[in-house]
Amino acid sequence: MHAHHTWTTHSTSPQEATHDWFVVDAAGQTLGRLASRISQVLQGKHKPAYTPHTDTGDFVVVVNAEKIFLSGKKLDQKSYHRYSGTPGGLRSVTARRQLETHPERVLTAAVQGMVPRNRLGRQMLTKLKVYAGDAHPHEAQQPKPFPEYV
Repeated sequence: MHAHHTWTTHSTSPQEATHDWFVVDAAGQTLGRLASRISQVLQGKHKPAYTPHTDTGDFVVVVNAEKIFLSGKKLDQKSYHRYSGTPGGLRSVTARRQLETHPERVLTAAVQGMVPRNRLGRQMLTKLKVYAGDAHPHEAQQPKPFPEYV
C-alpha cells in the first residue's frame, strides 16, 4: 500500500520572504540606469527566490538624490506634470527645476515608470525611500550597500 504523494511546487509565501534593506548613493549615477537597478531590487528580481506576483523585493534607501546625473539635454527637455486638483492646476516643471526643488521626486518618478502599474507595484514603491542629502533615518535597519550585480 503506497502513501499517496502529491508534488507541490514551491512558491515563496509573503511570510517567508525576508526583506533586506539596501542603501545606494545616487551621486553621479545616471538616472535611468539607477532607476532600473532600483526597480529590479524592489521587485526582488535579484533574488533566487524571485516569484512574480509576490512581493519578494527589498527596501531601497537612496541618498544624495539631488546629485543624480541627468544629461544637460534631459534636464531641460524632460518635464514633470502634477495636477493639483484645482482648475488650471496642471503644473509642469523641467527636470532641472524638479531637481532643485524636489530631487527625490525625480528618482521616484523614474522608478515608478518601471514597476508594474498595479497594487503590487504600488506596494513596491512604498519600499523606496529617497532622500535629497546624504543622511537617512533608517540606520536601525542596518542597510547593506546596494548589490552591484543588479
